[in-house]
Amino acid sequence: MPTKIYHNPACGTSRNALTMIRDAGIEPQVIEYLKAPPTRAELQSMIRQAGLTVRQAIREKGTPYAELGLDNPDLSDDELLDSMLTHPILINRPFVITELGVRLCRPSETVLEILPAPSAAN
Repeated sequence: MPTKIYHNPACGTSRNALTMIRDAGIEPQVIEYLKAPPTRAELQSMIRQAGLTVRQAIREKGTPYAELGLDNPDLSDDELLDSMLTHPILINRPFVITELGVRLCRPSETVLEILPAPSAAN
């Protein structure tokens, strides 16, 4: 299974996570999710595997979160997902997928939880 990072190059946390992956000797599949958003099924799967709720996976800062009224607690997960897929900037970042799991890597050091341990030969 290839390592994947749903990446925003303008985000320092995302850049740091990508650097940590590469420093571990892994060249991940870099998916610039603002240009190529995940499918609904992929997004739901990442959120579930990361152990998050849909609401926990939404980014508020620097997004149309407030203007869209997404702080309304009555909104369903499906409604929140619809907004995230319509406005990918609402997807918090970076999501990283490795053979060891899926994490929303905020802070970026969270990525270390799902990277393979360095080999004894290093």
